[in-house]
Formats: sequence, C-alpha cells, structure tokens
Amino acid sequence: MNVNGIGAAGYPAWQGTRKAQQNAVKRSFAEQVNNVADTPKVYNIFTDEDMLWTGGNGTGLSYYLKYAEDSTEDDPTIIAKGVDENGNEFEKTIHINEINPKSATVVEMRALEAHMGVKKLGGFTSLPMEAGAMGLNDRTDFMDMFQKQIGDMKLLLQKKTAAYYQYSMQAYWDFMNKK
Repeated sequence: MNVNGIGAAGYPAWQGTRKAQQNAVKRSFAEQVNNVADTPKVYNIFTDEDMLWTGGNGTGLSYYLKYAEDSTEDDPTIIAKGVDENGNEFEKTIHINEINPKSATVVEMRALEAHMGVKKLGGFTSLPMEAGAMGLNDRTDFMDMFQKQIGDMKLLLQKKTAAYYQYSMQAYWDFMNKK
C-alpha cells in the first residue's frame, strides 16, 4: 500500500525502487565474484638457465620460451611450452623468420621480442598493454596495436611511454623490413 508516497516498507516509494536497484547491482557483483572459481588457473613456470622468457598474462596463458635444439642462425627456432587460457597444455614450434607482426599471436611476438633482445619497459614487456588480454591462438596486427598505444599515451601526456612504444614498434618494423 502506498499512502502519501510512503511505501509498504515504511520509507518513501522512490527509496524502495533505489534499494531494489542497489540490491540487483550487489547480486550482479556477487555473481561475478562467484564466477571467479570458473576462471582458468594460472600456472607458475620457473626460469631455467636456457629459457629466453617465462611468464603469462591475465587470461591464464602461462608458458616459457627456449631455443629448439635444431635452431640455427639462419633459421632461429623457438619452442613455446605451457598452459593456455583454458588450462590445456600446449607446445608450439616458432620459426622466427616466419613471424609477421601484422598478423601474430602474443606467443610469437614474445618469441620475437626475446630473440631480438628488444628492451622491455620496466623489465616486463615491449608489447602494448592489450597483448595481456590475448589467448594462445588469438592473432592481431601488433603494428596497429602499437599505433593505438602510442596515440593513447600521447593523449594522456605520457611522452616517455609514447616514445618507448615508438622505439618498440620501430624494432619490429626493422625486423619486417629485413625479410
């Protein structure tokens, strides 16, 4: 019953609507938190002396990189081994000379980064931040991703970070131009 704007719960009717909306938001948030149990697990991979890179990203993708036994100077080959974003183990052979940064996976770009020795921002990565959301088989144009990252950093007046990503992008352009 609503008498003079007072709802059945004893407070104004508009507050009842607002409380119902807040409770719906709280339930939605609680459902999201409870779904964390369904997210992929991140596996720790520790570094050995012959590993070029080890780590993962926010999707649960975790892996290490090392040169294959049959790797040569003319055909540098890297083995990527780990767990994908769904918790499935994988092993991939990556031929560095076949990587195209305009259509690459994050694992291929990490292999290229490690092989080339591209200086890493803060010691972590030379790749744009969006790469942290990529799965094992996701392909993207990293050069476009760099352009967007540089534009974002300039917009945020982060000149040093924009310059760093410009440096990184140039290293990968140089790689493509040598092919």
